[in-house]
Amino acid sequence: MRFRPCIDIHNGNVKQIVGSTLRDKNDIAKENFSSDLGGGYYASLYRSKGLKGGHIILLNPEGSQYYKADVDTAKEALSAYEGGLQIGGGMNDKNSARFLDMGASHIIITSFVFKDGVINTDNLKAAVRAVGRKRLVLDLSCRKKGDKYYIVTDRWQKFTDTELTLDTMGYLSGFCDEFLIHAVDVEGKANGIETDIAALIGDFSEIPVTYAGGIHSYEDISLLSEISGGKADFTIGSALDIFGGSLEFDRICELSDKN
Repeated sequence: MRFRPCIDIHNGNVKQIVGSTLRDKNDIAKENFSSDLGGGYYASLYRSKGLKGGHIILLNPEGSQYYKADVDTAKEALSAYEGGLQIGGGMNDKNSARFLDMGASHIIITSFVFKDGVINTDNLKAAVRAVGRKRLVLDLSCRKKGDKYYIVTDRWQKFTDTELTLDTMGYLSGFCDEFLIHAVDVEGKANGIETDIAALIGDFSEIPVTYAGGIHSYEDISLLSEISGGKADFTIGSALDIFGGSLEFDRICELSDKN
């Protein structure tokens, strides 16, 4: 299991938010933490620890008044750790090259692929052509409806009709290098992981998967490892001391497999 650090950017600032409260209208979200430090600070920190494969997420849509500020903050981070960070948030076949040129290792895509609630094969293939399979990460972030998990798009605000299953993951793994899965219902709440999602990751073996959502204790990391059979890489946000939480960043780095 590798620790994959994050830089979430909202309204131009590095923040930690409650994922389920994010709204495009008026650019609002419930905040757990807002940093006075730029993206470059966090990217340099991650670089100094040898942490690879972390992700930047732009949380404002392209039409937002804050989008340019988000991109500027992301560019600062990518410049500080060229080739060490992935980036997502409104990515598609037309704008991805811009962020690769800034220094991103991978492009993370969700909404462009899951258009109108289903897998848009044409868009999926267009993304692969634009980025290359080995530089594409598909974000399968999901929320629960009934007793099933469905992939959500548009900054986690819209349910798709695509259920997160082993079959879905198996099919999509042929088009990308990794998956990123935010358990949106617990994202930013620091009250425990989604064990069903952890178990699903444990049953999957084709490509690497990073889990995000709810980790708030060292025991949560152990539980994620146990349930996933050690297959799930992990992200921690609000619970980290560098984002105002109680988990020690240095200790988490020590728990990470650097290989």
